[in-house]
Amino acid sequence: MSVTIKTPGEIELMREAGRILALVHEELGKIIEPGISTYEIDKEGERLIRSFSCIPSFLNYNGYPASICVSVNEEVVHGIPSRKRILKEGDIVSLDAGVIYKGYHSDAARTYGVGKISKEAELLIENTKKSFLPV
Repeated sequence: MSVTIKTPGEIELMREAGRILALVHEELGKIIEPGISTYEIDKEGERLIRSFSCIPSFLNYNGYPASICVSVNEEVVHGIPSRKRILKEGDIVSLDAGVIYKGYHSDAARTYGVGKISKEAELLIENTKKSFLPV
């Protein structure tokens, strides 16, 4: 696959896809709390993605059954949401999501603490956020 030079219009569409995904993550972060299932997170994520007239990138990609990858604690990435997986106080959850906006994809993951988490976990999450800030 070759790299193509994007037009200013294409770059703007890519930027908008990223902005929308950032908003989806922001809203999902608000519902992360003890007692919510990973299935509920996925369903809300899909609803949010579609509310921006986007398509969830991950849904049915190579058979993946969800719109949001929800990984809890020791799960590294691409956890499959489940009605049975209920978040509890102190869990660490990573949400990986992607949107397709007018043919342009964006993909990003964020990590959240569930309720009160350890100081060590708080530091790890904060340091991860800092490492991805624009220069």
